[in-house]
Amino acid sequence: MTLSAPEFAGKTVFITGASRGIGHAAALAFSRAGAARFCLHYNSHQEGIDSLAATLKSGGAEVHVLQADLALVEGTAKLVQEYRSLAIPADILINNAGALVQRAKLSEVTPDIYDGVMNLNTRSMYFLTQAVAPGMAERGWGRIVNLSSIAARNGGGLGASVYAASKAAVACLTKGMAKELAPQGIRVNAVSPGTVDNYFHEKYSTRQMLDNMLAQTPAGRLGDNEEVADTILFLCSDAARYIYGQTIEINGGMYMV
Repeated sequence: MTLSAPEFAGKTVFITGASRGIGHAAALAFSRAGAARFCLHYNSHQEGIDSLAATLKSGGAEVHVLQADLALVEGTAKLVQEYRSLAIPADILINNAGALVQRAKLSEVTPDIYDGVMNLNTRSMYFLTQAVAPGMAERGWGRIVNLSSIAARNGGGLGASVYAASKAAVACLTKGMAKELAPQGIRVNAVSPGTVDNYFHEKYSTRQMLDNMLAQTPAGRLGDNEEVADTILFLCSDAARYIYGQTIEINGGMYMV
């Protein structure tokens, strides 16, 4: 998908979880589409965020890198504080940071596991949006895209029920935010990837699990980071100007199965 650079020229894009995967691909997509400034959040993958920042800078963008562990309550507070200290209001917010944390059956989930998953996938998204939205409202223009998951629709795989619930909350909050923020010139939507063949599944899924998903997927292949990034870019573009509060499924037809 190709968008003309002027559409995002001068825009500031804030992406969480940008060091790899979908967040990394989204940053590159916005760079190609002309975004001028980036606030890039990461947790632990220093090499990935350094490489991305260097690439964006080489293309002429201004880049600010922010580190925080969003599985912790204090991590979200730290990220919000550092974002505000930059005094560079974001025009576009991509709430991408998220993880399964670990597969755990009902009998194995501890309060720490539960809180970590919910903090990372849902709480951080909510309070970061709370911090960013007022600046968008002041300018009468903003775009927010949240990351849900097909797990929100089907309950997730074995040991992923808490993750699935956190992503269902993201889809629900997206609708509530969209209703509240639409009159202020802010469009809020979400994307819901199916099985994307990336680091997430390298960490949390076995090859056999991925092969099983592949065999069931009507498209005959797993997704990739760029396909999700293209949809994120679309939702922020003027081509999606009348789309509010939607969760776009990106799964090669897997949700139909």
